[in-house]
Amino acid sequence: MSPKNEPRMTKAERTAQAREKARLIREAQQKKEKRNSWLIRGGVLAAAVAIVVIIALVVIQTQKGNEPIPSAGPVPANANSFGGITVGKAGAIIAPVTTAKTVDVNKVPAPPKNATRAVADPGKIGIQAAPSGKPAEVVMYLDFMCPACNNFEKTYGAGLDALRNEGKITVQYRPLPFLDRFSSGTNYSSRAAAAAACVVDQSPDKFKAYLDTLYANQPEENSKGLDNATLEKLATEAGAANITSCVDAKTYRPFVAYTGAVGVGAGINATPTLFVQGQQWDPNKVQDFNAFLNSALTAKK
Repeated sequence: MSPKNEPRMTKAERTAQAREKARLIREAQQKKEKRNSWLIRGGVLAAAVAIVVIIALVVIQTQKGNEPIPSAGPVPANANSFGGITVGKAGAIIAPVTTAKTVDVNKVPAPPKNATRAVADPGKIGIQAAPSGKPAEVVMYLDFMCPACNNFEKTYGAGLDALRNEGKITVQYRPLPFLDRFSSGTNYSSRAAAAAACVVDQSPDKFKAYLDTLYANQPEENSKGLDNATLEKLATEAGAANITSCVDAKTYRPFVAYTGAVGVGAGINATPTLFVQGQQWDPNKVQDFNAFLNSALTAKK
């Protein structure tokens, strides 16, 4: 049958057909909107779940970070119980002859009243002149957030390194937690010192490289400081073994608290504080440290 012979639709039929098409289009649109609605709801729900998970992780990490530090804990290998790590030629660590295996901050005497910058008896904190025939001993109290310590290292560090490598001196570093109160509640000084203790325990020959790295990446005072992940990453970049478990477990935080209290108890109240051959450097009397150091080396001869 040709199109000419096909029966023509009446007006009512055309209207009914148009209405049916409109209905089908409307139903398809409604299904699409309903499907999109479920997708949106699912996306919102997934986002909400993700936010809850993130908040939970932050809360857990915050709670973990604010957990009390035990009063007692182990002393890292290659360090003495006064907090000292002695570095010799080519960054080699000179292990202490004897040292305590554990320490307890509750056993540290109260600090002296009206303490001055001078330490009355350095011998009580293991600082004394090296004997004849041995390299002169330099002892340095420092804080990894202390800008004056960083400036001292920039000014005198290369000279100390040269004398170490010549076998004329050893340098004993004693990190302190003095500036915890200036790290926005994160205890950066303690965390950095404890991370350094992890390095000296596991990779002693990389301690000096790690110390240099911490200074190179030193955060400003009154900031949160570097987070633990960054402290761990910098240790690996310095060539040390992975210290993540050591840092996260706060293994040497009791040690840092103890050695800091011992230093304060002996009269250490500023960083950097330095001793050469058992004698304390007083910048008010001898402003240039090299002059003080050379005088001590000359006297030792």
